[in-house]
Amino acid sequence: MKVLIAGLAGASLGTEIIKCLSKNSGYEIFGCDISPLAYGLYNELLAKSFVVDNNTYIESVIRICKENRIEYIIPGGEQPMVILAKHNKELTDSGITLASNSVEITNIFSDKHRTFKFLGEHGFAIPKTLLIEDVSDLKGFSFPCIVKPSSGTGGSDSVFLATNAEECLLYVELLHRNKRTVIVQEYIDVEGGEFTIGVLSDTNTNIIGSIAMQRVFNSKLSVAYRGQKGLISSGYSQGLISDFPEIREQAEKMARAAKSRGPFNIQGRVKDGVLIPFEINPRFSASTYLRTLAGFNEVDLFLQHLLKGSALPKWQLKEGYYLRSFEEIYIPLNGEKK
Repeated sequence: MKVLIAGLAGASLGTEIIKCLSKNSGYEIFGCDISPLAYGLYNELLAKSFVVDNNTYIESVIRICKENRIEYIIPGGEQPMVILAKHNKELTDSGITLASNSVEITNIFSDKHRTFKFLGEHGFAIPKTLLIEDVSDLKGFSFPCIVKPSSGTGGSDSVFLATNAEECLLYVELLHRNKRTVIVQEYIDVEGGEFTIGVLSDTNTNIIGSIAMQRVFNSKLSVAYRGQKGLISSGYSQGLISDFPEIREQAEKMARAAKSRGPFNIQGRVKDGVLIPFEINPRFSASTYLRTLAGFNEVDLFLQHLLKGSALPKWQLKEGYYLRSFEEIYIPLNGEKK
C-alpha cells in the first residue's frame, strides 16, 4: 500500500505519522513538503521524498502520486489538510484517496468560531466564545481569557492568555493587524485535568475506537505559557494514557453529533466531571505515535478501513505514561532536498 504524507516539518504530525506506518510492514511510505529543509524529508523510513512547489501545490502532489502509483494521501498538518480537502474532487478524479475526515467536517472544524457555534447548538458544554470584530464586542467579558485566531492555531500558535482588558485589547489588535480573524474564549482552569482525546470513525460515521490521554506539564516542551493566572499547553502532548471511560464517552458523543468520518481530535479541560473542549481538529493528532505505542494505531486502522472496508482487528490498550522529546539530524552543506 503506497501512501504519501503531505507536510513533514520537524517535530510535527507528519513525522509522527511516518512512525505509525513504519510499525506495519505493509506500507511503502512517501513524503512531500514545500520546504527543502523540512525535517521529515530526510527520514530514512521514506521510500522517496519530494519538494513541491507551493504555487502549483495540488498539481505537484497529483504528479508525484501518478508517477509513483500512490493511491492514498495523509495530510501531515492543518494547512495541507485544508488545501487538500478543497481539492478533494481533483484527487478523487485522479484515483487518489485523501485519508482524512470529510470535506464538510474539515470546513466546520478548521474554523474555531464555527466549531464552538456547532457544539453549542448541539447542547455541549463549551467555554464562552466570542468572535471579535470590534473592541466593543468585548464589553462584559470576564478575565482571564484566551485570545486566539479562529484558524491555524495548531500547537497553540498565536494563542494568548489575557489577564485583564488591557492585555486582551493588545492581543486582539496584534492579531487584527496580521489579518487574522480573532475569537476570545473563557479560560477553563487546568485543576480538573486537561485531556487530549482521539475518536476515530469510519466513513459511515461508526466509531472504530477512541483513546484518551491526561496531559502532564512537568516538561517545558508541553507548556506554551505558564503564569500566575493560568497555563496554556503546547502542541506536544504527553502524559497518562488510560481507559478514562467517562471522558471518552463524552468525546465520542461530539464525534457522533458531528457525523465524523475519520480522525477527530479533541483537546479539553474537565470541570465538575464535564469535558469542556477548547480545540477540535478533524485530523490525526501530533500525539498519534504515542497512541500507537499504547496499542491504538489510528493511522493504520483508518487506512485498512479505506482499503478493505471490513471489520477491523481488535486492539488492546497499554495503560501508562507516554513521554516525548526531540530528535536531531545533520544535513551537510548543499545536501538539502531539491
